[in-house]
Amino acid sequence: MVQAFNKLNAATIPASTPIPRKDVLQNNMAGCTVLSALDMVDVYYQLLMRESDIPLTTVSTPSGMVWEWLVMPQGLSNAPATFNLLATQLFRPMWHFVQTYFNDIFVQSRASEGKTAVEAHLGHLREVHLCMRANHLYANINKCGFGADEIPFLGCFLGKDGVRADPEKVCAIAQWLVPVSQRDCKDAVWSWTSEAQQAFEAIKNSLQSAPVLALPDEDRPFSVVCDASDFVIGCALLQVDAEGRERVVSFQSRQLKAAEKNYLVHDKEHLTMKYALVKFRVHLLGQKPFVIYTDHASLRTATSSPHLCQRMARWLSFFAEYNFTVEYKSGKQNVLADAHLGGQIMSWRIWPTWRHRSMSLFARHTLLMSTLQVSWRRWAFPTSPSSSRRDSTHVYTATQ
Repeated sequence: MVQAFNKLNAATIPASTPIPRKDVLQNNMAGCTVLSALDMVDVYYQLLMRESDIPLTTVSTPSGMVWEWLVMPQGLSNAPATFNLLATQLFRPMWHFVQTYFNDIFVQSRASEGKTAVEAHLGHLREVHLCMRANHLYANINKCGFGADEIPFLGCFLGKDGVRADPEKVCAIAQWLVPVSQRDCKDAVWSWTSEAQQAFEAIKNSLQSAPVLALPDEDRPFSVVCDASDFVIGCALLQVDAEGRERVVSFQSRQLKAAEKNYLVHDKEHLTMKYALVKFRVHLLGQKPFVIYTDHASLRTATSSPHLCQRMARWLSFFAEYNFTVEYKSGKQNVLADAHLGGQIMSWRIWPTWRHRSMSLFARHTLLMSTLQVSWRRWAFPTSPSSSRRDSTHVYTATQ
């Protein structure tokens, strides 16, 4: 049954339940070796409406029948927030091994207190299932996975080795067709040459070997690489793992605004540093000293200059919150940030040949981890149906 609750939603006070952040959930699962994912079925229908609110959901059909919802229907503006609040509160005592995102439940375990990871995981699953049984919550067994090294996680795959892109999404990009008609190339200001074809194929081929982003380890120091161009700024958060390998934790980049394109070169580099500190704030603020690598040597002394413009003075007050040093790294060595910028600059309108050498790195990191991001649903938050659950064999009550 489909109905419109436009008037009811317009009169509803929006709920203020925050949506869980994907990056926070990922960070909470760092270091775990055994994982499980549960998908609850028909989540809205598992919550009963508050008795006094049932008449508000009345639906009249063309046949003259009048129906009332006994459970929370789809279409209420506060329905997503209501279930999210329920899941968050129910599993809050298990926050150290359970993460929830609406109807998705993720259980992670590691070896501790003399137990192996598998033994600890079995105990964690038992607690989760007992909680679900006590509150009459049901999962779709066909969409659940238990005791795995890697699980599907909100549009990507997460495991003990880190985060990687969903192969199905990679395959979809690898099957992009070459633009052949005038309609396909209506925004292009250049001709499709053999060099462009080679770069196009290189991107699709590089996507077949997806990169794996490391999960952050708060006990190890971080480092940041950043770079700026005439069009975009980009940065990456790095960390050395237990095996001494420098691994990427996160890539970030954006286009410059119209006013920012007029900045001097060193101001663009400072803007990139500020952008990196904002994006990686949760990892860098309050941490041990970390290093920012840049290919602009003057940044090492710019913060101590007595002659500062108002913009730079504001940025310095922001930089003062962090404990970092700036070190110079030549452009040839700063390949991560350069490749990231190359990927942002490249578009159907701009595809400079001098960036072709960076296409492989760009395809492995920037395009894959930026293009494949899931467009998360932005919920408009609902009414106030009860979060309690009672056994009921009838979904609707028919009245005449």
